[in-house]
Amino acid sequence: MGTGFERGTDGPKVILAGVDGSESSLRAAAYAAGLARRQNALLALVYVQPVIPAGAAMGVPVAGTTEEIAEGIAAEIQESAERLKGIYEMRWQFHTFRGDPYSGLVTAAEELTADAVVVGASEQAGHRILGSVAVRLVKAGRWPVTVVP
Repeated sequence: MGTGFERGTDGPKVILAGVDGSESSLRAAAYAAGLARRQNALLALVYVQPVIPAGAAMGVPVAGTTEEIAEGIAAEIQESAERLKGIYEMRWQFHTFRGDPYSGLVTAAEELTADAVVVGASEQAGHRILGSVAVRLVKAGRWPVTVVP
């Protein structure tokens, strides 16, 4: 008998929520927290930190600014999670991955063996044409994906 858990069996469930500080992603995190609480699952909050190509910033110390943004978002999310913890007893973790939002979330879902993925609907106009991260995750067809408006 292996000790690995199989998706869809009675192992500890992991519900992954992608967060980026936007209103819709914070609603997605709250929705995922409710799911995790009801299913007694682990809530994994994942922030994908964008990688900005060298030279794209024209000499601006970009690493510092994205780090600061990431820390700001992390602090904000941890704060809301702490508030949730007061209301519900629940297990949660915060993870940061680097990359573009889609591949970062895919990597996160694989590494954390997520049973379900919850994301906010894109708030960027261009995504309506190009297909949002949410749509690409659904098309990947590897996890149930919930898109929170």
